[in-house]
Amino acid sequence: MPPIASLITPERVVCGLPADGKQQALEHLGQLLTRGMPDIAAATVLASLVVRERSGSTGLGRGIAFPHGRLPGLPETIGACIRLDTAIDFAALDNRPVDLVFALLVPEESPDTHLQWLAQLAQMFSDTGFAQQLRAARDDHELYTLLSHWEPRRATA
Repeated sequence: MPPIASLITPERVVCGLPADGKQQALEHLGQLLTRGMPDIAAATVLASLVVRERSGSTGLGRGIAFPHGRLPGLPETIGACIRLDTAIDFAALDNRPVDLVFALLVPEESPDTHLQWLAQLAQMFSDTGFAQQLRAARDDHELYTLLSHWEPRRATA
């Protein structure tokens, strides 16, 4: 599996973003995911994210959410990450508000890849120390650098 860094660009990572609720956070993510993708409309991305949220919240707990959607004809999986300036209700499993949100947009034709990316993100964000570093990031660049340099831990024999 390629590194998480292959999903994001500096333009799709924002630190300290204001959002007054889940819908506004998803709207921001829809806009971020279309940066550098001129053939994709933010409204189309938002619709895909909202459809998935309606089937069950992507708020995992511990202040983390992974909204994701599928899009036909998308050439590759892309991601965007925001650290909200104030945590919001995301209907997370533990009922805690969410402040770290990593969104995925995957080609409709690649459902298995979608699950592999989600598993890698779950591993990344389940590292409590790493999540604390993300929350302490001072700006977009620092947040992007942390995300793009993360590597999965390898099992030791």
